[in-house]
Amino acid sequence: MFDTPRLICMILWCVMLFHPLHADIQCMESDTQESPITNVNVDWRKMELSWESSRNFSEYKCIIMDRGMEYIDTEVDSPLCSFPMELHMPMHKGLTFVIEVPNTNISKQCSFLPGGMKGSAIENFSCVIYNIFLMNCTWQAGRDAPADTQYFLYWQKSRDEEEMECELYIKDENFRNVGCIFQNVSIGIEKAYFLVNGSSKDSLIQFYDEYIDLYKIEILTAPLNVTAHCTRDPMGCIIMWHPPLTSHVENTKCFQYEISIQNKDEPTEEKKLPRVRNDRYEFQNYNEKKRYTLKIRARGKNCLVSSNWGEWSEPIEFGQGKDYFIFMILFPIALGTISITLLLYCLLKRYCSLKNLFPPIPQPRDKFSALTDEDIQTEYVNLPTKSHTEKITTIEE
Repeated sequence: MFDTPRLICMILWCVMLFHPLHADIQCMESDTQESPITNVNVDWRKMELSWESSRNFSEYKCIIMDRGMEYIDTEVDSPLCSFPMELHMPMHKGLTFVIEVPNTNISKQCSFLPGGMKGSAIENFSCVIYNIFLMNCTWQAGRDAPADTQYFLYWQKSRDEEEMECELYIKDENFRNVGCIFQNVSIGIEKAYFLVNGSSKDSLIQFYDEYIDLYKIEILTAPLNVTAHCTRDPMGCIIMWHPPLTSHVENTKCFQYEISIQNKDEPTEEKKLPRVRNDRYEFQNYNEKKRYTLKIRARGKNCLVSSNWGEWSEPIEFGQGKDYFIFMILFPIALGTISITLLLYCLLKRYCSLKNLFPPIPQPRDKFSALTDEDIQTEYVNLPTKSHTEKITTIEE
């Protein structure tokens, strides 16, 4: 037997969010007789379940249960149950409230049933935090949602903070909201609450809600300032780094690190990667004749930090490598050869005459082509002149 006797749904997330949620409340008696339990109220702001009873009972048992059969129960001596504040049960699949009187067959069961068109709620909702302060949430439209359905995302970081609607939606080719980008997100110790509802001219759209531990969806940034200091005696390397940056954790003991050291000459070689809890690692298999590539990533350990591996650090190289030792062998040989050549040259120049060692080969004189026009003119000018004596005879009459 179902009834709706003045059941007031005062669920916190329903009341506080901007767009109203569509839901039906149904209550059912334990038998055909009228139950003395009436006027069931749910105030999820205070996490309280209250009711009225026409008979005085000394004990009641209250149960709240979701569709996954996870439940919390408590026993009280008055018509008021208070559930733990850390109770986080999403409502889009429905919730059930049960009030029982022990050792009797008297009970009252009320169900919170989301309304709207079946198959219109979003699917595959997920969020991720990256670069310390940015968060992306994405989803897909309901498989049976009308074509004009538009979705809206709201979230609340904790019960003490105000709800916020997405300010920067991600849209698909039909301009439908399919995601959201949040900025300046900080991670707290409470679960955050996300709700996506929708609107359509054709029908009511079912909502979707979920509680998420923000630290679990964070992709940790890479460890910082990775360095490798290597020595010959003793042979080995000390690798050091700084923890990744987060918005909520300062304890350096909250991280576990995975260290990848690859031999550049054998890049396909796969070994079990060492894992450490501190920010220092001793690499004992160091060979200075080899060249290595080093990178490190982190994940949370025993703290409110994501247990998933984060981003790898930028690879750095250390070690001398084969090319270095080839150079170290050939360079002295080349330098010695050049030095000996220069020394011999200086000695020969100082103590020996190159002309004596390598006298020039005489060339035969070409009488026809040896004289230039200038030489011919000079020879002509310098020809010896012959002198003649002339006798003049004068005849007188």
